Amino acid sequence: MALLELQDLILNRGRQPVLHVPQLTIEEGEVLAVIGPNGAGKSTLLLALANLLPPAGGLLRFRGRPLLKKDDLDYRRQIGLVMQDPMLLDGSVAYNVETGLRFRKLPAAERERRAAFWMARLGITALAARPAGKISGGEAQRASLARALALQPALLLLDEPFSALDAPTRSALLDDVHTIFSEQRQTAVFVTHDMQEALALGSRVAVLLNGGLCQVGKPTEVFNMPASTEVAAFVGIETILPGRVLAVEDGLARIQVNGCTFEAVGEVKPGQAVYMCLRPEDFTLHPSDGTALSSARNRLKGQITRLAPQGPLVRVSVDCGFPVVALITLHSSREMGLQTGQTVNLSFKASAAHLVAH
Repeated sequence: MALLELQDLILNRGRQPVLHVPQLTIEEGEVLAVIGPNGAGKSTLLLALANLLPPAGGLLRFRGRPLLKKDDLDYRRQIGLVMQDPMLLDGSVAYNVETGLRFRKLPAAERERRAAFWMARLGITALAARPAGKISGGEAQRASLARALALQPALLLLDEPFSALDAPTRSALLDDVHTIFSEQRQTAVFVTHDMQEALALGSRVAVLLNGGLCQVGKPTEVFNMPASTEVAAFVGIETILPGRVLAVEDGLARIQVNGCTFEAVGEVKPGQAVYMCLRPEDFTLHPSDGTALSSARNRLKGQITRLAPQGPLVRVSVDCGFPVVALITLHSSREMGLQTGQTVNLSFKASAAHLVAH
């Protein structure tokens, strides 16, 4: 049985509908990463799951039972909430971690036991007596997580809890949270606009775009097999080419794109209009002199229009009569002596292309 089910949920801000979720389940022990751009309705959905924003329509079921007004208090007692701002109280770190437990009127010994366990688990035991106002942002977020986890929530809700942290602090906390969630089999809904965070924590990913739920699936499915061109663009697929299926044989389709013919794996029909989606890392780039040719059957030639370094990698924009974006290592770029205006060859495998029906 799913822990939480959403059915035909409509959420408003003011009198304006901002999000529609036809159907969504949150299973026991899973981490659902909710991704989407600013304004897509991610935080609105989280507020609804926290029972802080009543839906304008639809139904929520908790452990198979409709969530009714009379169940508000009992439901909220089974939820932990961690926001982007830790919102700690005046007092020590330990005092903050025990906050929810005091509201629940747990005996002092049990409060101290749980607080000590979660402070140790999140690496902040040494800060227990320190005033909350004198710890770093990363330490404050660890205290906020300890406070929520000490409640032993059936469902933990996290609203972009890592977005305000610097890169090293964020990376360390992500690793620790992933380990804790795996060990505790913690059910959680995690809102983020960061793809890497979703990949690191999510056992499933839900994509919100333009006020609607567009796709739900395992991270590899959503990132490599998007359900639409809108989802494809959001998850980092930069080459989206309109084409038409010429023929299909043994699951291998021949696609015509702007006068060129490519092969792609996909369940499509001859004559069907499709978009061919390719991630930047799907391309292999070669010098135009023909050296280091790939075994991939799809090959094209073009002129470099832009080189954009990204740390150890370089984004290479190429005009092939249509725009293509490849991602290669900085070492490879230097080794080939790539520069703007240079003619290069590119190749990609038929299995790399993802086809989306028009």
